[in-house]
Amino acid sequence: MKNIQVAIDGPGGAGKSTMAKALAKACGLNYVDTGAMYRTVGLAALRAGADPLDGEEVPKLLPHMHLGVRYIGGEQRMFLWDEDVTDCIRTPEVSAAASAVSAMPPVRAYLLRTQQDLAEECSVVMDGRDIGTVVLPRAGLKIFLTATAEERARRRFLELQERGTPQPYEQVLREMNERDERDTKRAAAPLRPAEDAVLLDTTAMTEAEVLEKLMQLVKERWGE
Repeated sequence: MKNIQVAIDGPGGAGKSTMAKALAKACGLNYVDTGAMYRTVGLAALRAGADPLDGEEVPKLLPHMHLGVRYIGGEQRMFLWDEDVTDCIRTPEVSAAASAVSAMPPVRAYLLRTQQDLAEECSVVMDGRDIGTVVLPRAGLKIFLTATAEERARRRFLELQERGTPQPYEQVLREMNERDERDTKRAAAPLRPAEDAVLLDTTAMTEAEVLEKLMQLVKERWGE
């Protein structure tokens, strides 16, 4: 049986998670949300009273973190010890913490093996910021989703409203730009397209149009 690996990278708000999840469902593949893993580490740091920006303090927490990834009803759920924290990791505070801890080489090394093991065990669609360049450099299909900062901030603004944690659009845009700055300039696995990635700007596309394009790319690579 062939092992299908689809790597989807891109900046925050580009629609990676939404589209990767939809593509995985449409193609009968497992969806791996690596961003949720970094969010879980960020949440653990916050709960431990650690500064997510402290490159010495956060790595010391890793051996005691007991981070788990489980698939329940076909959905990826994140656990800290035995607590399902999937819904707790989607706040702006945890997003900022995730961006901070993801720049730390020990954190990336801690999660890398888990991510690669998941891709070896079954066919996956995996999204993040360094999937095609670091985590799955031999993935059969690499895609870099992007959109303008203004459009990505608009999407995040609406998402936060729907979750009941609204923020002013100007604040969302500012934080989006700050995260882009951190992600592209960090020393450990900076955000950038893989050399062989397909670039897809989703600024003027609907979710249905993006999914159609992604499915076309999968079909061209692996057939029916």
